[in-house]
Amino acid sequence: LRIKPYYAGHVLGAAMFEIRVGHESVVYTGDFNMTPDRHLGPAEIDRCRPDVLISESTYATTIRDSKRARERDFLKKVHDCINNGGKVLIPVFALGRAQELCILLESYWERMNLSIPIYVSKGMAEKAVDYYKLFVTWTSEKIKKTFVKRNMFDFKHVLPFEDSFADTPGPMVVFATPGMLHSGQSLKIFKKWATNEKNMVIMPGYCVQGTVGSKLIAGVRKLDFENGATLEVKLSVEYMSFSAHADSKGIVQLIRNCDPRHVLFVHGEDSKMEFLKQKVERMLSIPVLKPRNGQNVAVNTIPSIVIETSPQLLKDSLSNFNHPVDPDIFQASLFVDKNLKSIELLRSDEVLKRMEWEPHQVEFILDVGVCEGGLNCLLEQIQQEMYETGRFQSHFKSGTNDLIIDNEVILSVYSEKELRVVFQRGKIGMVTNIMKILKDCTTLSLSP
Repeated sequence: LRIKPYYAGHVLGAAMFEIRVGHESVVYTGDFNMTPDRHLGPAEIDRCRPDVLISESTYATTIRDSKRARERDFLKKVHDCINNGGKVLIPVFALGRAQELCILLESYWERMNLSIPIYVSKGMAEKAVDYYKLFVTWTSEKIKKTFVKRNMFDFKHVLPFEDSFADTPGPMVVFATPGMLHSGQSLKIFKKWATNEKNMVIMPGYCVQGTVGSKLIAGVRKLDFENGATLEVKLSVEYMSFSAHADSKGIVQLIRNCDPRHVLFVHGEDSKMEFLKQKVERMLSIPVLKPRNGQNVAVNTIPSIVIETSPQLLKDSLSNFNHPVDPDIFQASLFVDKNLKSIELLRSDEVLKRMEWEPHQVEFILDVGVCEGGLNCLLEQIQQEMYETGRFQSHFKSGTNDLIIDNEVILSVYSEKELRVVFQRGKIGMVTNIMKILKDCTTLSLSP
């Protein structure tokens, strides 16, 4: 069993995992992000070619616009609201987008010399910042480089939020959890601020259907709650995707980088997953599954065995590939350790050395018919055939009838009836091709 983690870029400490058992493997992404941001780097993965890649598909149909344009729009909307005396509520989850947007506002406040308070939920979000300070080496390259001079998570303008601050007059910006406005502090603050037209709520991420956040994004201006209460929404509602999930383009990029045999989508909406499924199958020709919750799926795998190859065998074999249009198939011995711990491809002389065996001389006899000119005529035909095909370089040894092929193999007239092939160990693949040419030439010689 081998387990290998990969950086996921979603939140601090997020990881994807490759799990390999024997020849079978699976990669589970969890949540990941392929786009680098201010405080985290992008997800990274090797071309590990697993049997199955299990990938999230939260934003299966979304392709985000320019990140810088979104940041400028976000800062402008926040600034305009507080300039008008309004309050800005930004519902976030404790880890991830809260720190990203805090860094963005912190640098903007510093640059613009603003004094309007920025608050973050006391408790989880506050503790999350402590972890970012502790594990700064897991953050983006930019933050790691500036860490010696200043820790970007030591905020000057971002302060802990107390519940009583929600009733304080005047403008402010508040990051409150949870991010979908379905409960907790963010929902309490929203209910207090929703009836004032000067105020604004900015939804920076994905919201599950049925939550207050999803209803606001859909344009609902009258909310009914379980206790029978009704709330008229008069504040401004803005949806600006700063989600830490990969968009459609990022998901396809990760699949391409990983190069799996199968893809299985989870964590998404059925219709959107179907769209991305068809896109991946069309673009990458990889079969995609999108099972329902609780549904079992079976995936066929291709058994494989890792075989090590000796460097000398590779060197000799590759040296024969002089003709890429018609390459040789190299031959080797499969050497299996008696304890089945390793399997190697070796040259014949390497096997003899390992086993401490002596080599044996082996003779092969091939009976062929030749033309009236005899064996010398046949050798000339073979040389002409090699010249025309361009597969081998050949010449007759001076003063003899020996045909030298690529300075490795010798075809010689041994007697009036015998033609001998002399070659070194490890050249059997080359000889196989020469014997094929010999067979073709003898057939040609016998033709009327």
